[in-house]
Amino acid sequence: MIFKQLPFEAKVAVAAGTVFFSMIVSRMYLAENIEVTRLRWLLKLQMIFFINALMIIGSCHIWRSTVTVFYKPPAANSFCFILWKIILLTFLILAHSSFFTLLFLVAEEPYFFSLAAFTCLGSYIILIFFLFTFGSLEQLYILMTQRNAKVGSTSKIGKLARKPALAVTVTIGLTVIGLLNASQPPAVKSVAIPVHKLPLSMNNLKVVLLSDIHLGPTVGKTKLQMIVKIVNSLKPNITVIVGDLTDSEVKDLGHAMEPLGQLDSPLGTYFVTGNHEYYISDVNNWFECLKSLNVHPLHNEHVKIMSYKDKDTDWFCLAGVDDIEANVLHYTGHGMDLKKALEDCSTDHAIVLLAHQPLAAKRAVQAQSDISLVLSGHTHGGQIFPLNIGAYFMNPFFVGLYKVGQNTFVYVSPGTMFYGIPMRLGSRAEITEIILRSPLSV
Repeated sequence: MIFKQLPFEAKVAVAAGTVFFSMIVSRMYLAENIEVTRLRWLLKLQMIFFINALMIIGSCHIWRSTVTVFYKPPAANSFCFILWKIILLTFLILAHSSFFTLLFLVAEEPYFFSLAAFTCLGSYIILIFFLFTFGSLEQLYILMTQRNAKVGSTSKIGKLARKPALAVTVTIGLTVIGLLNASQPPAVKSVAIPVHKLPLSMNNLKVVLLSDIHLGPTVGKTKLQMIVKIVNSLKPNITVIVGDLTDSEVKDLGHAMEPLGQLDSPLGTYFVTGNHEYYISDVNNWFECLKSLNVHPLHNEHVKIMSYKDKDTDWFCLAGVDDIEANVLHYTGHGMDLKKALEDCSTDHAIVLLAHQPLAAKRAVQAQSDISLVLSGHTHGGQIFPLNIGAYFMNPFFVGLYKVGQNTFVYVSPGTMFYGIPMRLGSRAEITEIILRSPLSV
């Protein structure tokens, strides 16, 4: 049989492909034919097994590069080598177990095991990158110099050790830096944005933007209380949360969400869904929970934000759309519907849109040129190196402020916390203080 003759990594890749295909089938054909709770668990397990199948390929590469290549006496029999194998095996097991904590270890405050597992996952990603990079550079050097000189066994072992030793050293250093960066409170960034058609009476209105808090296995109630305290110190008129607020169900994290009820925003606190809200399949329950905390979900709908001075004529439309992942997952009753969200929004007034993903922001401004400002998140600024590279190329807007056309701006938050991995490398968690500027004030 052909499958039996395949290398181990190829067999794992086939298994990953099979799981991925089963995920598609489940989402397309089982969504309306299976009880919601069962479907939720099925999709979570499929996603976890798919990720772990891919990680097995990476783990095999790590083991070969840092262990198998040294299975030669006397190194293979040394105490240090045996200790290294135990440490590496523990590291790989923790990395592989990280996503399982989403199912079994979610509480008001993170468990140490969850933090350790996701830290190992972050280090795993960095180590894979540098092993591949250093290996590629080594092969390139050999090709360029055509050096085939034979060396003694001792020096050969020494040369073999250089690449993995360097990769491991760099990984440890970057892991420490990443953990220290993520442990700091989010930076407060103030941005003034001109908003087309904003009334003069609403000039300098302050909006605080939060995104990608990811309350779950590594972000708990204490972190959320810290965020709320910082937001209230800014004295915003409006607070908006543009998705990926949580990574678990209300029954697990409802109490951890309570600090949001302390947000003090005179003109309201508003929320739109992100892709992770649909992964956990508990959106409607979260809507009810947030409403009880005076956080208003904008489910393909809008509200009119009135001026303090002239409520009859001076206002703008604050609209929010469901995340586009709801369309992909065929999530019943949900999905991005810009037309519905902007229904009755007068084009004579400014329109500010909340849309979690930059891709949704791009689609929105292409479909409706009258939108003055779109606030998004999702990218995390890549969160950790080298994921920054992929995030940059996969999103039409990456981080920060973009001008689209003559009168439209898009602002993408790099995220207020982090997803799973408690690290930040090449990015910084941010609470964004947005000052809306009327063009009439110039």
